[in-house]
Amino acid sequence: MARTHTEHHAAQRIGWLRAAVLGANDGTISVSGLVLGVAASGATQGNILVTGVAGLVAGAMSMAAGEYVSVRSQADAEQADLAREKAELRDEPERELVELTGIYVERGLTPDLAAQVARQLMEKDALAAHARDELGITETLRARPLQAALASAGSFILGALVPVVAVYVAPVSHTSVVAVGSTLVTLVVLGGTAAWAGGAPVARGAARVVFWGALAMGLSALVGRLFGTVV
Repeated sequence: MARTHTEHHAAQRIGWLRAAVLGANDGTISVSGLVLGVAASGATQGNILVTGVAGLVAGAMSMAAGEYVSVRSQADAEQADLAREKAELRDEPERELVELTGIYVERGLTPDLAAQVARQLMEKDALAAHARDELGITETLRARPLQAALASAGSFILGALVPVVAVYVAPVSHTSVVAVGSTLVTLVVLGGTAAWAGGAPVARGAARVVFWGALAMGLSALVGRLFGTVV
């Protein structure tokens, strides 16, 4: 008896992975930058903590709303394309068969084989065949607005908690050092994990995230020191 060969590809995770990675990185980097900028201005530890918490809440809501609206727009476009394709299949099935045959010919099949494949696929599920091969819409890569919003907001909160907790537990004289250290360690983990989940080199992914995170924190601290305004 033949065994069923099951493969797991990185593309199967792309829907929630992109939103989760973006949210976690943004939460860690943006709130860390906010905390360091306020700390460099000479603010008290209490004010720094309040700033961090406010940034966490506002950022999480912003990420959720932004992801939902953008992915919802993509989902609406997909649904409109599918509705149009469904109508064309109902009104002009032979024309759609020729169109699908031409797609397979362009991909390297002989005209006879392409016509045979197109006919068999359309007999099974015409809309699915055209969605996949004409429109590029697959179940794996379909837009899922709510999933993207929840993944983005949840990961933003987890990422933002790192600098917030660091400020809360750190000695007053070492607030900035503890926040920077904990943030850099978190970015290494996030960058490496995201690269691993996506099948990319782990070291390169971690280094890329750390570089941009360190740059953002450095610029934020510079702004706070230059203006020196106590919040």
